[in-house]
Amino acid sequence: MVSENLESKESILIVEDDRSLREGLAMNLRLQGYTVLLAANGDEGMRAAFDERPDLIVLDIMMPGWSGLDILSELRKRGQNVPVLMLSARGRARDKVEGLNLGADDYMSKPFDLPELIARVEVMLRRRRTQEQSQPPLKFGELVIDQAARRIQIKGKRVEMSAKEFDLLCLLAQSPGQVFSRDVILERIWGWDYEGTARTVDNFVASLRKKLGGRRGFGRLIHTVPRVGYRFEES
Repeated sequence: MVSENLESKESILIVEDDRSLREGLAMNLRLQGYTVLLAANGDEGMRAAFDERPDLIVLDIMMPGWSGLDILSELRKRGQNVPVLMLSARGRARDKVEGLNLGADDYMSKPFDLPELIARVEVMLRRRRTQEQSQPPLKFGELVIDQAARRIQIKGKRVEMSAKEFDLLCLLAQSPGQVFSRDVILERIWGWDYEGTARTVDNFVASLRKKLGGRRGFGRLIHTVPRVGYRFEES
């Protein structure tokens, strides 16, 4: 997997085993100002989708290793709502139906018109931006979690935390009362094949609680579920 490190507001992962098509798409998307991540097969694509957290994925269906449908299925099963544009050989209508049923946001048959693909990508990203901007902050008394701005405030004062700490807090706070196992937290926050342990999660939770004011502050909202994991709850 190759990353093009450019200044950009959004990143796009291209998972495509045809090298000329993959590099051609990358070149044209870079010209539009996007950061581009490249994966040459399904295995690389699966890792990049979970580890890099792109803003959009252009995903070929037929590839060595994990197929595009396999990747899409795992993304949706594990709660990843990243927009996905599926690519497939012309005439395979069943691929389109299956992809859309699994949660693909759009679909194009090969060969496709490049300006149309770029236009569809821009529409999908614009829709994503609108949804994120319209997402109201999560409020728990004087604790405010602004997901769109990625900002935490307590009593009007900003709380500094790392990206992983922020993502962990959002994961828990978005579903009050739901118990998340350490394994699920590792997958959602650290990625598909991260080799950390339960202790990694425990350490981050301890740091997060401290930054939220400890057990006398809002750190008390993160509850330990013995032998399982954690849940976020006001009670």
